[in-house]
Amino acid sequence: MNGLMMLWDGLIDWAANGLVQTTWWQIVLVMLVLTHITIVSVTVFLHRAQAHRSLDLHALPAHFFRLWLWLTTGMVTKQWVAIHRKHHAKCETIEDPHSPQTRGIKAVLLTGSELYRAESKNPDTLAKYGQGTPEDWLERNLYTRHSVLGVALMMTIDLLLFGAIGAAVWAVQMIWIPVSAAGVINGLGHWWGYRNFEVADASTNISPWGIIIGGEELHNNHHTYPTSAKMSVKPYEFDIGWMYIQILKLLGLASVRKTPPTLKWGSIKSKADRNTLEALIVNRYEVMAKYAAGLRAMCRHELKLLKAAGAEHSPKWAEMRLAQRWLHRDDDKIPVDVKPQLAKACERSPALAKLVTMREELRLLWTRTNVSAEQLVLDLQVWCHEAEQSGIVALQEFALSLRAARA
Repeated sequence: MNGLMMLWDGLIDWAANGLVQTTWWQIVLVMLVLTHITIVSVTVFLHRAQAHRSLDLHALPAHFFRLWLWLTTGMVTKQWVAIHRKHHAKCETIEDPHSPQTRGIKAVLLTGSELYRAESKNPDTLAKYGQGTPEDWLERNLYTRHSVLGVALMMTIDLLLFGAIGAAVWAVQMIWIPVSAAGVINGLGHWWGYRNFEVADASTNISPWGIIIGGEELHNNHHTYPTSAKMSVKPYEFDIGWMYIQILKLLGLASVRKTPPTLKWGSIKSKADRNTLEALIVNRYEVMAKYAAGLRAMCRHELKLLKAAGAEHSPKWAEMRLAQRWLHRDDDKIPVDVKPQLAKACERSPALAKLVTMREELRLLWTRTNVSAEQLVLDLQVWCHEAEQSGIVALQEFALSLRAARA
């Protein structure tokens, strides 16, 4: 009888405290650490190393990440990689597995994991986009075949270590990726935030500090340079995933294949040449971001003039405010109901209209694929000359800086 009572007391003690004695705040800290390791595993291994081949990982961290993801998510590497690659290939179209632009923000935020599971059952997606992922014995016979076993084992470990509260620890681990990655990044990352670059899709940076979701918050940067191992591009941005990659690199456990291109500067040339053209094409997103800054500056100047004239509550003021917000965006990203007001703003400001026109002419230098490099260099020279003779300070300064660019 005493033995049974001791066993019962032991079970009660285990249910309350588990094998380790922890306070509530220690439990919270443990959950934060465990979920952060999962995020790092997704962004460094699944996303950057596997899906985009932006870095190579030593077998030691690669196997750790695979094991950890098997325990904490049950995701199969080939499925995740294939779905993500298809997302980039078919971005914002009806074939995109999880675009809020076609499926609605509510659907992606609340049912992102269901969208993932549905696409993972598409054999064509796996065959076309899942090439190059691990196919060793462990992958074939354990991680893929018994994906549910891993999360069940993780639940057992959590219960043994923390007692009954271990069920809550496990539940948080299980929902972390569906909420943060499948919901927030795939949803808000194509719906709300700021954009450094005008890429063809609707990707946005949710926050300039990519910490909570491993750097994935810098989603517009990623869609601009998808094969880059580093997602931060501005001095004020921080990518914690890149920090971990740098640590692995110092330890000899990772080698980086690619990072965002850096626009180099030299002395101003007498005229644009082949090297200038190469610098423009390679760094076109950065160049166009610089151009957009000049366009917004012109809008601010026009607003100052209107304010000085006491026209802060006039239609002209409202139109110019819209121009400041939208005119630097690509035409297909501007709401249809805003376009008439932008057209009026340009009619009232010939300088602004000139900036918009010449931006589209500049874009033709890398979108025309049926023109020789020699002809494109001549076109660039003509563009620079026209900009410098325009009498518009923003255009003149931009053209001079362009002639200083180096590939």
